[in-house]
Amino acid sequence: MSSVAVETAHAPARIDVRALSVEVGPPHARIATLDGIDVDIAPGQFVCVLGPSGCGKSTLLGAIAGHIAVTRGRIAVDDETVDRPHPGRGLVFQLHTLFPWKRVIDNVAFGLKMKGIGAHERRRQAGELLELVGLGGFDTHYPAQLSGGMQQRVEIARVLINRPRVLLMDEPFGALDAQTRRMMHRLLLDIWAKLRMTVVFVTHDIEEALFLSDRILLLSKRPARVVADIAVPLPRPRSDDTTLDPTFIDIKRRCLSLLRDTA
Repeated sequence: MSSVAVETAHAPARIDVRALSVEVGPPHARIATLDGIDVDIAPGQFVCVLGPSGCGKSTLLGAIAGHIAVTRGRIAVDDETVDRPHPGRGLVFQLHTLFPWKRVIDNVAFGLKMKGIGAHERRRQAGELLELVGLGGFDTHYPAQLSGGMQQRVEIARVLINRPRVLLMDEPFGALDAQTRRMMHRLLLDIWAKLRMTVVFVTHDIEEALFLSDRILLLSKRPARVVADIAVPLPRPRSDDTTLDPTFIDIKRRCLSLLRDTA
């Protein structure tokens, strides 16, 4: 992992979700996906969201991002109501959204180009972020020349170039093999330790949630409610041995039991 010094984000943001309900679909066939969600996320906290498949985890993330309209209730980031997307809330998907015709350096720099920042400065900042995610020297490659894990690292760098105060991640490592996923876990925790953003990370994998998070929000089946809010008091930095810690095993058992009850 590179020790390059990267310009840090602004102070991490607080997220407040109050009585949040979301319905999706056409007017004649609305489907309730979230029902009365109340959550407070402290600045700089790493929170994972778990729940049954299709329960509304991604809908919650999309609503915090500002891409999905709130039906009832309110979402606020540092007391400012979320009603549209904002670069200060960066969103990373499971499958990358890189431009295949652009080189890696220009994919990462794209957000700064949209802000009118000159080519030299935006490529300088993009180069720093590529070093941060372990891809120094790959700036002239195209996405198709990279592995899946490398593509996802470029995607993360492209989001980070906007210096988001909130990083929203929707199963970003779900398509990767187990060894690459664990490498990406360590990378993400290293980035988070350096930049100290608030992170909300959606996953269906209990071990992934336990390895990464300070706290797990467990949702019920649709329409989703919060059925458990579980602190993860495992020491940091975390390693493969973390998965053998009795606390890790106890919380995993609890999550498995809760997921069985909510299925």
